Amino acid sequence: MTLDLDFLFNAANLFVLPFWALMILLPKWGITRKVMDSYLPFVALASLYLYLFISGLDPETAEAFTSTQLADIAQLFSMEKIAATGWVHFLVMDLFVGRWIYLEGQRTGTWTFHSLALCLFAGPLGLLSHILTTWVTQRFFAKAPLPNTPEAAS
Repeated sequence: MTLDLDFLFNAANLFVLPFWALMILLPKWGITRKVMDSYLPFVALASLYLYLFISGLDPETAEAFTSTQLADIAQLFSMEKIAATGWVHFLVMDLFVGRWIYLEGQRTGTWTFHSLALCLFAGPLGLLSHILTTWVTQRFFAKAPLPNTPEAAS
């Protein structure tokens, strides 16, 4: 039994939305932290990726994957199953990076709303935004250590 490609593609897109909504809209909610501490969303998405990758692999696509030529890669991604596999790859990796941004923001107190929103739509831009936000926060808004604390002594 093969699963319908459109169904899997749409299901993957919908699957990630609650995680993004929790991180962006309810970052301090205890349930958000519990959900985002789990690897289960990534196991589910990576399993779908594995299924799509294996079911889309044949001698022709395997050879195309080894090419370093842009035209060959573009032709490869013109195939629906390969495009869906690539898109699920983006979903998994963007959500993983978003999770890291969220957890780092919770750990350090860095504001993450904008970086997570960017990461949802353009993963690397969200990562860059978080790196810059962290730098600006540490450089210009870092709180001085309280007197008589180990941090003040160093």
